[in-house]
Amino acid sequence: MAPGIPAAMERPHFIGIGGAGMSGIAKILAQRGAKVAGSDAKESPTADALRALGATVHIGHAAAHLADDASCVVVSSAIRADNPELVRAAELSVPVVHRSDALASLMGGLRSIAVAGTHGKTTTTSMLAVALGELGLDPSYAIGGDLAGPGTNAAHGEGDIFVAEADESDRSFQKYDPDVAIVLNVELDHHANYASMDEIHESFETFAGKIVPGGTLVVSADQSGATELTRRVRETLPALTVVTYGEAEDADVRVHKITPRGLTSEVTLVLGGKFLTFTVSVPGRHYALNAVAALAAGIALGIPAHNLASALGKYTGVKRRLQLKGEAAGVQVIDSYAHHPTEMTADLEAMRGAASEARLLVVFQPHLFSRTRELGTEMGRALALADASVVLDIYPAREDPLPGVTSALIIDAATAAGADVTAVHDKAEVPAVVAGMAKPGDLVLTMGAGDVTDLGPRILDHLSS
Repeated sequence: MAPGIPAAMERPHFIGIGGAGMSGIAKILAQRGAKVAGSDAKESPTADALRALGATVHIGHAAAHLADDASCVVVSSAIRADNPELVRAAELSVPVVHRSDALASLMGGLRSIAVAGTHGKTTTTSMLAVALGELGLDPSYAIGGDLAGPGTNAAHGEGDIFVAEADESDRSFQKYDPDVAIVLNVELDHHANYASMDEIHESFETFAGKIVPGGTLVVSADQSGATELTRRVRETLPALTVVTYGEAEDADVRVHKITPRGLTSEVTLVLGGKFLTFTVSVPGRHYALNAVAALAAGIALGIPAHNLASALGKYTGVKRRLQLKGEAAGVQVIDSYAHHPTEMTADLEAMRGAASEARLLVVFQPHLFSRTRELGTEMGRALALADASVVLDIYPAREDPLPGVTSALIIDAATAAGADVTAVHDKAEVPAVVAGMAKPGDLVLTMGAGDVTDLGPRILDHLSS
């Protein structure tokens, strides 16, 4: 049986309860029987799902939303100090708990797998959650996106395994003590919190150092940042078991071949001197490698490889990770969360492989001023993989504008790389623009971490009219 409710979490209040990370913790606590409350900026399906679990969800932020008997207030790094509920918590002397500490408390007493990396965390965590569920192990899980099957980003399971997406953006992944940790890749991102690659590597080293004695680090053998982490960890943590995976000849779990088959891939591994072949039901080499990482982590927990391989074939995707939104007038519209150049390139290459001779049209919304300042040129070059692109204004999320940082940085780089790019400043105009560009047989990819995802249904409506 899984542990119950930590004492501090009996009556939690979440500020920003509708967020991907926050809502997952709130759902698990509600399922365990806690009296959950919280607030969010607007109504959403997530808010409705939380209410269905018995949580109280207020819309808007106000001091009055915080109950006097709240046992703690849970916040993420995105919550500002002047939030009225946070100010009220100080007045009432209610303990404030960071999201990562709350998640760590839920993982206590369970065998845990923490999935880290600059890209691919959500997909890999989801693959594990689905595969372990298929094997009857009923895991608990907390993921940064909704599984396409269960349609939720978190669940309390009765089994003894907890699978969690581990966020490096604010170093909060250093709060966990996993039995198995996965590091998919290590790249420079989150420029507001990291000034250099050396800082990134130090952060991941600290994360690896939190693995429990006797635990395992599963790490990519292909990506340069990950291989550098492996080198460092083997020097500083010689007692830690390190399992590498990938296409490199010296990988412990070696990928022999990845064969694209339309919107799926067939993966053949060399494992213990024997071949093992299984199907991944999403397109793209990077998703196939995510599945291999998941397989290696499950093996580290003692689960038979053949069982895991079969169960991984049941994974059908995560919302916003190359999710088909629909088809109209012979045009398929697909949604992608990609917002870093590496992610953009991987998804565009995956779709190019799946599209055959079809044209690939992209609607890209840059995410964060700081990321655009540092990586705008690389984003533009990635868009050159599409046949044509529409680029929106920057989605600010938690950031204030930076002088001189606009989507023009991306558009100029894309144009210089030979891309066909159109700037659209009013998001409401995009469906008509795309409908005017698209022809039967084309693929349209809405791409970015902001509200560009809302455009898929509207584009389909315009195509249908």
